[in-house]
Amino acid sequence: MDNETKPAAPGGPAPGAKRKRLLDRHRTLEKNATLLLAASFVVVAIGGIVEIAPLFWLENTIEEVDGVRPYSPLELAGRDIYIREGCYVCHSQMIRPMRDEAQRYGHYSLAAESMYDHPFQWGSKRTGPDLARVGGRYSDEWHVDHFIDPQTVVPESVMPKYDFLLRATIDGEHVGELLATHRLVGVPYTDAMIENARADFGAQADPDGDWDGLLERYPGAQTRNFDGQDALTEMDAMIAYLQMLGTLVDFSTFVADPSR
Repeated sequence: MDNETKPAAPGGPAPGAKRKRLLDRHRTLEKNATLLLAASFVVVAIGGIVEIAPLFWLENTIEEVDGVRPYSPLELAGRDIYIREGCYVCHSQMIRPMRDEAQRYGHYSLAAESMYDHPFQWGSKRTGPDLARVGGRYSDEWHVDHFIDPQTVVPESVMPKYDFLLRATIDGEHVGELLATHRLVGVPYTDAMIENARADFGAQADPDGDWDGLLERYPGAQTRNFDGQDALTEMDAMIAYLQMLGTLVDFSTFVADPSR
């Protein structure tokens, strides 16, 4: 009886008839490219509306957090070097709200901490550790040694040497234009920040620089000679960038907005 067709119920369709009709309709959809394209468009449109429509009822999709500010000129230059050298390929900057990650790296990442990143540096792989809270975790000297020869401080590291950063001098000639470009995409750099960009660029790593003016424009910026060299180098910029990551928000007083 297993291979025999079961008799139809009196007054009703045979078992499986409805399923057969559904498959026939789906087969028609698969064979007709235009119909399949139209159906796909409808499904994608519905999904898009479901995701996008709620945003029209939110004043802002990113919660503003005290302490978050645009990068200083030297930090921004260091960030560009970080991107140029492909550091984001092996390091993430996104601590997920999971117990193991919070215990290892610190407080989970906030959207506001990346609001001035163009592009953001969340990453998708961790050959090396997450860097979202690396600021202040190691000394400047440690970073210099790590860039010159990573295996001297982390023997199991597979990171290549970046000792050339110590020899690559920078002068910030076009850093004002860099800040102006970031302002075009929404970063709130003021006219004063752009006008003083080159001076601030050199002052942050110069013990004799105008730190008062720099700190007025970029509260919490770290000011010192980062690499210990007389000349301003890419190493200074890179370390200035790394040392500020995760330091802008005071998580001892931070309280998340319950509406988000």
